[in-house]
Amino acid sequence: MDTLSFKWPVEEFLRSIDIHEVLPQQEPFVMIGRLVQLDEVQTITETVICVDNIFVEDGCFSASGMIENIAQTCAARIGFINKYVLKKDVQIGFIGAIRNFEVFDLPKVGQTITTIVNVKEEVFGMTLASAQVKRGTQILAETEIKIAIKGE
Repeated sequence: MDTLSFKWPVEEFLRSIDIHEVLPQQEPFVMIGRLVQLDEVQTITETVICVDNIFVEDGCFSASGMIENIAQTCAARIGFINKYVLKKDVQIGFIGAIRNFEVFDLPKVGQTITTIVNVKEEVFGMTLASAQVKRGTQILAETEIKIAIKGE
């Protein structure tokens, strides 16, 4: 992708996008609420934890849910680039690896989490990124993730 000639979107535009337009996942498996920031390296999403979320256990969003939330933040980035930059369909991706996954706390129903993904490398349909899930300034989880994009 030629990112030098692309003008990255402002937060107001990103917040206005229906997240379903940039994700291959659909309900009830959508684990992110909205895009907040997106540029060449960083993607940020916000999500309110709902009681009917399939990854809520005993009033808390599970560690598995946070992994899927991170993966879908990566997917939203890829989906945005496909739809708005490359003008093609959203591609399906798969978690290729999770490394150094640490959970420090679980968010509760009704709380808003912010997920920050920083791309370290993209090569041959693979994206390697570091990620954090936060509640306010508190880090809830962090990991490195590798996402593989299904070939066309």
